[in-house]
Amino acid sequence: MALSPSRTFRAALVGVAAGAVALTGCSADDDEPAETAATGQAGEFTPVTVDNCGTEVSIDSPPERVVTIKSTATEMMLALGLADRLVGTAFSDGPLPGDAGDLDDVPVLSDNVPGQEALLDVEPDFVYGGWESNFGADTAGDRSSLADFGIATYVSPAACQEPEYQPDPMTFDELFAEIREVASFFGATERADELIAEQQALLDQVEAPGEGLTALWYSSGEDAPFVGGDIGAPAMMMRALGVENIFADVDATWSNVSWEQVIDRDPDVIVLVDAAWNTADNKIERLEGNPATAALPAVAEQRYLRLPFPAAEAGVRNAQAVVDLAAQLEALDQ
Repeated sequence: MALSPSRTFRAALVGVAAGAVALTGCSADDDEPAETAATGQAGEFTPVTVDNCGTEVSIDSPPERVVTIKSTATEMMLALGLADRLVGTAFSDGPLPGDAGDLDDVPVLSDNVPGQEALLDVEPDFVYGGWESNFGADTAGDRSSLADFGIATYVSPAACQEPEYQPDPMTFDELFAEIREVASFFGATERADELIAEQQALLDQVEAPGEGLTALWYSSGEDAPFVGGDIGAPAMMMRALGVENIFADVDATWSNVSWEQVIDRDPDVIVLVDAAWNTADNKIERLEGNPATAALPAVAEQRYLRLPFPAAEAGVRNAQAVVDLAAQLEALDQ
């Protein structure tokens, strides 16, 4: 399969970043202080241009006033040690991880996608969105309009909707490429390498405990369940666990299916996404309250795995989510 333009750039960026780290290590003068940003995480910066979901993004100097929309974007900035660049966050999908104290003085612009007026009030020079739909005339503003204000925009590549840009399938290598790409905007390549090493170490703990089992990834929905398909973050994590996705034939990140299909495919385990607006407990009540689904062995035996919604989308929580789900899988057999 041919690489999309964004994938080609990110593959090249991996090599460039690695080379830059090696050259820096060879040529740095021990008597000279390193140039770092206020976070202490950023180092030497090189201007960057990327093709992001079909929009050209040029970063000529590290952004200093960043707004994040969606938890995955906020958590990426925190993980890269760039909290001091944030001037606003929006559309949190749930509680942030332990380092969220770094955001105590950062205003929440909206519980959902902020309007353009609220966004412009904090004078950002960069807006990082978790979904393409975060940018539109009726939301934060379309990307070209924001560019006219001198505001660069970026969408998590895992959320690109056009087929030529959409990861197919999503992999941890794709996720690590996003970490490096975002870090490159701030000159934080060293921290990116550290973060990726931390994530890989987590994944290396897991040895496919679900091998031989089938699974349903139940995200939301009542009359028509919204489930993990074959190309998104849910499938990526299921592959790491070794379980077979019962909807691996669905060529989509997520998709609505029918309860009849779920019953016919009879999963061994059910992954329940725990969201504030549709909790895992609510899903269990629905599964156990319907005679047809209550008869499924996975439901009758309560073979459930749980994870918080922010960990269900492509982001820095995915590796730890694999570890947590693996532990839950192993506990089912005890």
